[in-house]
Amino acid sequence: MSQQPQNQNSSTPQRPGRPGRALAVWIILLLALMGFWQLAMQRGGGDGELTYTEFLEKVNQKVVQSVVLHPAGDGEAGSITGELSEIDAGGNVRSFRVVTIISPELVQQLTEAKVPFKFEAPNTLLWSILGQGLSLLLFFLLFYFLFYRRLGAGGPGGALSFGKSRARLMSQDSKKVTFKDVAGVEEAKEEVQEIIEYLKDPKKFQRLGGRIPKGVLLVGPPGTGKTLIARAIAGEANVPFFSISGSDFVEMFVGVGASRVRDMFDQGKKNAPCIMFIDEIDAVGRSRFSGIGGGHDEREQTLNALLVEMDGFDAQEGIIIIAATNRPDVLDPALLRPGRFDRQIVVDLPTLDGREAILKIHARKVKLDAAVDLRRTARGTPGFSGADLANLVNEAALAAARRGAQAITDADLEEARDKVRWGRERRSHMLDDAEKKMTAYHETGHALCIALSKGTEPLHKVTIIPRGRSLGATFQLPTKDRYTEGRKQLLAEIVGTMGGRAAEELCFDDITTGASSDIQHATHLARQMVTQWGMSEKLGPQFLGEREELLFMGRGVNRSQDVSEATSQLIDAEVKRIIDECYARALELLRTHRKELDQIANLLIEKETLEGEDVLDLLHHGRILTPTERDADKANAPAAPAPAAPTPAADAPPAANGPEMSPAPGGESPPPLPPDATPKPPTEA
Repeated sequence: MSQQPQNQNSSTPQRPGRPGRALAVWIILLLALMGFWQLAMQRGGGDGELTYTEFLEKVNQKVVQSVVLHPAGDGEAGSITGELSEIDAGGNVRSFRVVTIISPELVQQLTEAKVPFKFEAPNTLLWSILGQGLSLLLFFLLFYFLFYRRLGAGGPGGALSFGKSRARLMSQDSKKVTFKDVAGVEEAKEEVQEIIEYLKDPKKFQRLGGRIPKGVLLVGPPGTGKTLIARAIAGEANVPFFSISGSDFVEMFVGVGASRVRDMFDQGKKNAPCIMFIDEIDAVGRSRFSGIGGGHDEREQTLNALLVEMDGFDAQEGIIIIAATNRPDVLDPALLRPGRFDRQIVVDLPTLDGREAILKIHARKVKLDAAVDLRRTARGTPGFSGADLANLVNEAALAAARRGAQAITDADLEEARDKVRWGRERRSHMLDDAEKKMTAYHETGHALCIALSKGTEPLHKVTIIPRGRSLGATFQLPTKDRYTEGRKQLLAEIVGTMGGRAAEELCFDDITTGASSDIQHATHLARQMVTQWGMSEKLGPQFLGEREELLFMGRGVNRSQDVSEATSQLIDAEVKRIIDECYARALELLRTHRKELDQIANLLIEKETLEGEDVLDLLHHGRILTPTERDADKANAPAAPAPAAPTPAADAPPAANGPEMSPAPGGESPPPLPPDATPKPPTEA
């Protein structure tokens, strides 16, 4: 359709208004039936009806026990009701009713006959209906609200409406989301621009015979803003936005999901042009005939209905289907073929610039201190999604409020960052002196190996305050986003990872369980270097990580590797060699800088937390510099001359296989790796 709807509010489906109209119709019918019944009772000639002559005869016969007079207006007929002394066939006192004009003569005649009487207001038809039908009306209302609405004959949540679509239409009166509220996904925003232009002006594309994609699949990790992008598209194009989750289609009754799919597309056609957003489409679009477990009949029927409906409408009708998932690998191929979801848009984790832009958007809602550096916070949050950054800003606001501050500072943002990523500080987890000293040397070993290795990210902070599941932590602050890693950088990272275990062995002649996660990370990294990135000299540039897996509920139940037993043994030997050589390099560094190791560890025991600059000051100057001295030292620092190559220690690995080290007081750096041994492997996702 080439014309925008006249009134966006009028495009709302009319289902929500039907229960009220149905209730009003039923009440009117009930009142009408009661009115007819009451009128028939008044007009009918039942056993209790007497003529005026018969009434006078009863009065003269002295059989009238009591009389109630209901006078009307001047000249209008009223009524007389009362009881007789006669007994009917059922043994009850007979009552009567007479329609006549209440005159003074009648009153005088009743007085003379000594018949007790009294006057009451006229019993009109309306009052009779309301008086006698009140209990029936209350019973009907109780039945309606307890049963009729629960069954869902008119509402979207009842049992009889389970075949209706649960798609929610976002009101145009609510807060509109536009691309001003979306950051960090610039490529995705550019890819959906033509969809927005089509919804605004379809003739622009129809003129040349172009066909806009029917469906757009947003693929990305959780929390990257896929739903937000879909809402922003609708906000930019100013069209209705229907939102539904993939799980809303699947029910225990076979055929319900397919019925909901058809009803959802019917709603979309009535409100075209519009956007229909299906979140977590993998709940209904999972591949059929997946092997183990077979397929769920209801889910397969729902998927079939979705495929048929997407084929059954033309994109020229102005309906754009947008779906989101973080598992595109499990979707059915028929759902991804051209003509259905024609376009896949990757919504990846934000880059450094994207994280800074996202932080600025969320910072609008809170009060920041003027000295806050959001760029620094963005540098310290690699791998954070948009949802993580929103949570970070919120945690910082809560932390500032708890301490009674007037604005959020960098310290609040850093504490929130550490809390979101590693957990909250566990001050109640008290360490004894021996554990505290062991933890301090462990973390200092990490810090020194990181500071003395080239290619690692800059040291940011060292702490022995328990946080999350760890007793201490050494933090690094990346200067930029890395998309590739060289072998030197990876070996340096393993050296820094093994620095904690090396410090324990060197200083205490003992090892603890605190290095379990370090060993796991180093082993995983070394195995990737050998099997996936071709960084082993013995195995060469081979990809040895190929495996076939039969998946069931997200877990591998059968695996087979396309490598021989001899190759597997060689892989294990290469992984062990890399770890052993990096561990020996860490021991050598710590032996060379044993004085600085003891000094930093003792200061860490005293202060519990040291900044990365403090560690570097202690390493290079033997004391912590003031900010003025630190700035002057950075400005006057001369270029370091190339040091001579030292003689390798007996337990040190060959220079060709070790990371390049930066010179530091107390020792010279080993020779660097040869230039031809520095490939650019892709970083693992």
